[in-house]
Formats: sequence, structure tokens, C-alpha cells
Amino acid sequence: MSSAFTFLHESLQQVLAQRLDWTELREVQERAYTAIAAGKDVLVIAPTAGGKSEAALIPVMDDILTHGRMGVACLYISPLKALINDQEDRFREFCVPTSLTVMKWHGDVPKGDRGWKDGEPPHFLMITPESLEVLLQEKKLISDLRRVRTVIIDELHAFVESERGVQLKVLLSQLDRITKRPIQRVGLSATTGNPEEVLRWMSDDRHWSELVAIPAPPRDKQFRFIVEEDEEKRIDALVRIVAGRKALVFVNSRSIAEKLMRSASGRIRNLHIHHSSLSLATRKESEEAFSLQEGACIICTSTLELGIDIGDLDVVVQVGPPNSVSSFLQRLGRSGRRDKAAYVAWLLKDPCELLCSVAIIECAIKGEVEPLTPLKKPYNVLVQQIFLYLFRHARASRRQLETSVLSHPAFANIRPEMLDRIITYLIEKGYLTPDGEMVMPGDTAEREFGRSNFKDLYSVISGGGEYRAVTPDGEVVGKLDARFVNSQNDGEISLGGQGWSMVKCDEGHNLVVVVPSSSITSGIFWTGGESGYSPLVCRQVQVMRARGESVLPLTDIDKETLLIALIRIPEGVGRTGLYIREHKGERGVMVTVYSLNGIRFNRLLTLLLQKQLGSKAQVRYNDFVVRILRAGKEGAMERVATAVREVQEMEPEEIGRMLPLPPAEEWKFARALPKLPFFEMALADHYHVEEFMKSFGMMSVTLLPVPLSKPHSEL
Repeated sequence: MSSAFTFLHESLQQVLAQRLDWTELREVQERAYTAIAAGKDVLVIAPTAGGKSEAALIPVMDDILTHGRMGVACLYISPLKALINDQEDRFREFCVPTSLTVMKWHGDVPKGDRGWKDGEPPHFLMITPESLEVLLQEKKLISDLRRVRTVIIDELHAFVESERGVQLKVLLSQLDRITKRPIQRVGLSATTGNPEEVLRWMSDDRHWSELVAIPAPPRDKQFRFIVEEDEEKRIDALVRIVAGRKALVFVNSRSIAEKLMRSASGRIRNLHIHHSSLSLATRKESEEAFSLQEGACIICTSTLELGIDIGDLDVVVQVGPPNSVSSFLQRLGRSGRRDKAAYVAWLLKDPCELLCSVAIIECAIKGEVEPLTPLKKPYNVLVQQIFLYLFRHARASRRQLETSVLSHPAFANIRPEMLDRIITYLIEKGYLTPDGEMVMPGDTAEREFGRSNFKDLYSVISGGGEYRAVTPDGEVVGKLDARFVNSQNDGEISLGGQGWSMVKCDEGHNLVVVVPSSSITSGIFWTGGESGYSPLVCRQVQVMRARGESVLPLTDIDKETLLIALIRIPEGVGRTGLYIREHKGERGVMVTVYSLNGIRFNRLLTLLLQKQLGSKAQVRYNDFVVRILRAGKEGAMERVATAVREVQEMEPEEIGRMLPLPPAEEWKFARALPKLPFFEMALADHYHVEEFMKSFGMMSVTLLPVPLSKPHSEL
């Protein structure tokens, strides 16, 4: 019997023994109990289904029961409402028998069920960052947060690199101020390449912290690769793979999910779809499919990567490679539970997709996962917090804003003079109105953010780009991208695997009325960021090319297919560095820079080379190469190499002057920023210039011989 189990409160021991048949704790729960009971901030990293939730919940429950704590003792913060809905049952299974109370609060909870009566706050409050922002405006309820001792942050990795993560850190800092002491923070994550840095980001070095990292236990894994160019034949293969099984079919976008759903409908029994733009009812139906049916298949995006429990799986199908090792590990963790071998079937359209899939698996075998990089200049969130502070206090002086807003650790890299510059600009543009030495919300802020009692201020996620799709009876079907709604199309769409006709658009309320339709002739898209493979995956491809093969035990057919992709990268490309080659084609001399560094890196390199080479040159890029046409009829390769080396020697300030500013619409509050902070934000967190120069400056540049014959088709 484990030592920690014997120390647990008697009623908690009974719950674990009688309901779950536990007589001891797993290693992750043992170690987490010791660290959390000592009052440390703790980051718990363990594989999917590794017991992370219980590792956080058990010591917190034990503390509440042992000391008889009243009021909201613990906040559970999740990036997804669906994850809260799923975890609520798990929390209640533990808490209800011990008379501890649990409540959830998020946008899908009816308004009348959000909150509690005087003197009856729950012990555990499950909430999203945006709903916590709303709760902090409730003066009658905020006093019940003064007893909070622990915050559990689930799927922490989903926050770190985003503006929601910055907002989360501000909220955690505000909770410390409400309680007048540092609240213990417990983060849960399945995987990250730099856990110590992520722990420091979460904890802010306020007091002792500890990393509890449990590696995934060795287990059997089965991979099957199907490479098929013909789309119909890929669907046939999918039908064969999932027949009679419980299967998750992961795709890389909502549009692909809808297209695959249309193609597979009627051919797969108990077929469902799950992505972020579907209604709550549709997503819930999908999540419940596995518990209600013998065999079920869900076509899904990354929404089912996170900790939502969908039970035992027979197979995970990956349609096209995921864009990162981290994503692959999350999806792999869905399969192979209860002592079964993990089974992932890869449905791929060409040899390049096989190459990237194998590279992802090789990285995972070596234990290499993408590191997480927090935002450095979160001015967009700073503006949001200025507005929120004034919304709560009606008016404030510049000194009060500096003391209250800028003092949050999330804004540690922002200078006080920059805050002053922003406030001056907000006054000039009418977002703020001066009143002597004080400022208060102005007409522009009222006009742009004042709808529904300033509801837009609670989230840093821009919501203006989506329309709700509803039936004439008011049933919400899902959400559509505004650009799609306003584009020239026949009005026939597929959403949730069903056909709909758009019959009316209400731009004022971001609403589209839809009715069922048997015709599905139009595609559908949602606006999203530029997708591509992570630098880690791309660099592993480079390693594999230098090696000439994969270390995986592939079939002979897979080896032959992989070789087709590998030889598209010319001989001579080494394990690291940039390689430049030219050849003459139908459109003249083309120079190719083999830069296996991913979309983000190559996009920035393309912009800089375009500036260096002049407007006549045509520069294009993908994850693996940068291609240049019209770099000159003679000496083109040398000219490009010179331009690359010149960029390597530039200072970050010089790089910044060469880059175009991205549209302000990419950030929700950026139109309220003056040019300088917007410029700094773009360089740091859109272009990531610092990281680019750090890796680019150390890369060797090698010229490859001009090929004597026409090269193979390239990546």
C-alpha cells in the first residue's frame, strides 16, 4: 500500500477504495501529493490517461476535508468548455460522497445556473478564463473567492503560447490580490519540450515550485501507413479500417472534417463529427457515441486531442500528418489503453506526407517535443486590461493604471513609458476621455466594445469573424466564417455532416438563418492561421535525408515510397544548415534554398530575401524550401547566397524595418494601439524575429553543384 494513501482523509480513502477499487496511488499521484501537500506550485506532466486529474484533485480534496475548509477552496481552469463538462462527472464522483460540492461556470451553462446563493459557494468551481473574467465583475460573489487556496490549470500547454495564456496569468495575479496571498498553482499537461520553463512561466517564481514529470511507460505500438493519391480510394481504405471498431479519425482542419464527413456518410456505421464550430448538442452527441454504441467513428480536429474522456478506442486514424510531435503524442495517447497496443493508421496522399509522418514518429521515439514559447510583447492584452479596469472602476489616473495593470507579471517586459504612450493614443482616438487627471471610457470604446454591457472585453479571442448558424426555430447549428458567408456561393453548405441552405443573413447580430437541404454542392471554410509542420519535424526530415533512410521497421513498400520523397531533396544536403542549388527550368533559372525549418521561419526568410533581391525576383516558400525565380541569368545562385549571408549579419532593428506590418485585425484590440507598440508586438509575437535570428545566425550556408540532368520533383 502506498504511503500517501494511508495519510489521506478517511472519507477520501473510502471513495477511492469503494468506488474505484483503489488501495494505493500511482507514481504520478504519489509524487504530486507530496509536492502539493507541501504548498508548492506544481507542474504535473504525464501521458494521456496517466492519472493527472486525480494527481491534482486528491491532495486538494484531502486538504479541504482535513481542515474543514469552507467556501471556494479550489478553482479548476480549463481551456475548453467541453473539457469542463467532461471533467465535472469525474470531480463529482470523488467529491459528492464526501459532501464536497462542485459547480461549473461557462458560456454554455444557463445564466440562471451561474452563481450561488449567499453563504453557499461550492468547494470546487470549474471555469474558463473568460468566465472567470466575468466572475471578477460580480461584486456579490467575488468575496467568496478570498478563501481560494489552489488553482488547477488543466491542459496548461494549450495556454502558454497564446494571448489567452497572458490573460490567464493576469487573472491568477488578480486572484493573489483578492486573497492577499500567493494562491497555489497546479498545472496539468501531457507533453512539452521545455517543462522547467513552462513551470517558471506558470509560477512566476513566487515561491517554491516542483516539476512532477512521469514518462510514458513502454508499450506496444502498431503503425500502418496507407499512401494513396486517389481520394476515393482513401475513403475506401478508411471504411475498411474503422468498420466495426471504435475509432477517432483526426484531420487538420474543420473544412477537411466536413468534406470527409460528406464523403464517408452512409458508408460508416454510427459516424459522427466533432470540431469547434459545431453546436454544443452536436459535439455532445459525438462524445457520447462511444459509450452508447458498440462501434462508432468520430471525425474530429484537435478538439478531441485534449483531456475529454471518450473511453477505450480500437484505432486512431490520422488523415494526413499532424503538424507537430506534441499533437501526435496527444492523439497517440487516445489509443492503447487498458493494456491494448496503441494502433494508429495513417491515411496519406503522397510520399511527402509519409516522410513527414515518419519524421514525427522518429522525434517521438527520441523523446523530442516542441518547446513552448510565451508571448513577449502582449500589448493587445494590455489594452484589454486597461478597458476592463476602467469598466470596473469607472475612472482612474495614469498612476493607478500603472500600479494596478502594469504590475501584473504577465506585463513584466512592458515599460511604463509605453503604457503612458498607449493611454495618450487612446485619448487621442476617443477610446478614453480625460477628466482632469483621471481617464474614463470614451465614445469610441463604447461604440466598438460596449455591446451587451461590454461583453466583448472579457475575451481576447476575436469573435467578429464568425456568424452563428441557426434554424428558424432558434436552434443553433454551429458557426460559419464571416468571409465564407459573405463570399459568392450558392448558399448550400455542410455543417455537422448535414446539408443546409443559408436563407437569411443578419450582419448586425452576426447571425445566419439556415434550413435543412438535401443538396450539398458548396465547400466551406473557416479563416485560420497559416498551418505547417513544426521546425522540429522539418529538421528531422533533414536528418533523415542525410541518413538516407528511416530507423523505423517499415515494410518494403513503405521504404520504397519513403525513398521517393527523400530523393526529392538533393544529395549533399546535410543534417543541419542551409543548402542552395540552381537549375534551369521552363521558366528560366530557379534557385532553391533548402531550408528545412518550417513555415514560420521560411515565411520570414522569404520576406527578407525579397527585399534584398529586389522586386523583379519572385520568392516563394513552403515548410522545406525557399524558391527564387528571376534572380539573374548569370550567377543567380551566388547572388542568392550573398543575400542570405547579408541577412544573417543584420541586427534585429534592421530586420524589423524590412518587414511589412501585419493587419491589425489579427488582434482583437490592436486598432487601439499606437504604431510603436504595435510594431514591437508584431516583431516579437507575429514574426518571432528574436528566435529567427538566434537560429538563423548560426546556420552554415552551402552551395550545391548544379545538377547535370533535370532534378527529381522537389518537396
